[in-house]
Amino acid sequence: MELAVQTQGLGKRYGRAWALQDCALEVPAGRIAALVGPNGAGKTTLLHLAVGLLRPDAGEVRVFGRDPRAGTSVLADIGFVAQDTPVYRDFTAAELITMGGKLNRRRWDAALARERLAALGIPPDKPAGKLSGGQRAQVALALALAKRPRLLLLDEPIASLDPLARREFMQALMGAVAESETTVLLSSHLLADLERSCDYLVVLQQSRVQLTGPVDELLETHRTLVGPRAGSEAVAGVAKVVRASHTERQSTLLVQRGDGPIDPLWTEHEVTLEDLVLAHLAEADARVTAEAWGVPA
Repeated sequence: MELAVQTQGLGKRYGRAWALQDCALEVPAGRIAALVGPNGAGKTTLLHLAVGLLRPDAGEVRVFGRDPRAGTSVLADIGFVAQDTPVYRDFTAAELITMGGKLNRRRWDAALARERLAALGIPPDKPAGKLSGGQRAQVALALALAKRPRLLLLDEPIASLDPLARREFMQALMGAVAESETTVLLSSHLLADLERSCDYLVVLQQSRVQLTGPVDELLETHRTLVGPRAGSEAVAGVAKVVRASHTERQSTLLVQRGDGPIDPLWTEHEVTLEDLVLAHLAEADARVTAEAWGVPA
């Protein structure tokens, strides 16, 4: 299995605070991977390390087996759209495409960028600063795709867009990926958009990876159980209780399944990606708080 992104013990520190610590993950090539977590979890730092904009303070990161800071060869395989989809606001879309060709001589596809923007109705001669936020995001995506990258890194490119612009952006992204078989690592808070488009999940919390794997496998191995008020006793067929809530008479558990059938006293329900992510983030928060106070989680 070829790995698009691989990290081992990866860490980045700003002063005394670790923005990313002991990060170990693998993103297989060919996946559309969602990178999720709260603000401050280390998502942007991870992407900047993967694209070579930052130097690790611990561990290592590899993109297709190569260090992104060891030379420029791997950078030609990476497309990157940073937060706020930055483009030179005084340049027109046509001028940005021309500039991109001068900076990326290896396999720049200017025709692809022009065709994508024409299909979206984005004027080629209008300064980027006068385009809407959604249009600027589409320009940034077209420029990244014109590199014909093997890996596309997207750092919350749709967070500030309205629902229609978000849908158009995601549709354009999915269409481009289907045509090119590009691996995508997409950071976003918008779980509903990710659930429709991503097939791999990386959850970051408290500067560490909390959960990773194929989305369909993670959803299959997790369930919501509703049943009698539970104490500390184990539930048959459950490997781990991720999150629990209780009323006077019943308990609701989000669990990771184990071997064997679930205890028939419990009603089983499938989980959504949002259920799964929020439960693991809450578990990580509770564990860190408990460790800080020196009490069992």
